[in-house]
Amino acid sequence: MKKLALVLITALAFTGCKDMAAEKAQQDQQRELDSIKMVMAQQQAEQERQRVIDSMNAVAAAREAQTKRVIVNNNTTAATPAEAKKKGLSGAAKGALIGAGAGAITGALVDKKGPEGVIVGTLGGAAVGAGAGAVIDDKSKKKNAQK
Repeated sequence: MKKLALVLITALAFTGCKDMAAEKAQQDQQRELDSIKMVMAQQQAEQERQRVIDSMNAVAAAREAQTKRVIVNNNTTAATPAEAKKKGLSGAAKGALIGAGAGAITGALVDKKGPEGVIVGTLGGAAVGAGAGAVIDDKSKKKNAQK
């Protein structure tokens, strides 16, 4: 009976040691898997950060390109100082004013009965002057465009 108990205890000790070794190997394997998963998670996080950085760079480049387009447009308008300085009346407006004045004087001289001649002369002169001023202004713009 003592021998049987001794054999049984020895068998249990060996099987217990084997389980501990297997359990330790399993724990080591689990640690390796966890470290691999951790490295993969870090790589994914780094890739996501890089995607965000790339998208932000793309947005910044698009804004910069849009700003460059605006600057180019501003340079083209600044390159023509004659147009930038032009703040007065258009050719048609100047012609209308001159024509209205000339028509009023002519109407007053021709029709001596009353203000009807002045009014008709002013309106007629303004219409003719506006048309002439527009034609002259158009020709000068075409001439400047050809230069």
